[in-house]
Amino acid sequence: MPSVKIEELTVEAFKPFGTFVNMLNPDTEAIGDKPVQFFRDMSQLAIHHPRSMPSFSICRVEKRPLVVNVTEMHSWCAEGNLALDADALFHVAPATPNGACPKDRIRVFRQPKGTFVTINAGVWHHAPYVWGGADYLNMLVVLPERTYANDCVVVSLNKDEQVAIEE
Repeated sequence: MPSVKIEELTVEAFKPFGTFVNMLNPDTEAIGDKPVQFFRDMSQLAIHHPRSMPSFSICRVEKRPLVVNVTEMHSWCAEGNLALDADALFHVAPATPNGACPKDRIRVFRQPKGTFVTINAGVWHHAPYVWGGADYLNMLVVLPERTYANDCVVVSLNKDEQVAIEE
């Protein structure tokens, strides 16, 4: 089974797939002084459909084997993910024009707790993996409402296509 090494999130490494920001330790200008500060517009998420509203959901995952065996993409919208209570691992692969995931180009990043990741439209991804000592992870997922029903291509990988994540 092919494998991929875990990468730390850096602006340069993640640039082809989206953006990220540490929500717990903002490094942007604040409105107001301590004890109340407002760190505005830290991240943006493209909601392209004019009748869609942002929808906030939870994806709860338990520890599971570190194997990429399913992937998905959304053609018309970006997806926002905020690791709430534990570090996460997540995979991405470049957008493709034909609905086929480029399995040989899968990359895996570590998402520290409190980091909001925006995955660009078309980028292949799927549910995160729990990383570190936690038994489970709650991930806040931000998408246009009903994206799971009207803009989600899910592909299960055959055994010989699956990719192991190296610890």
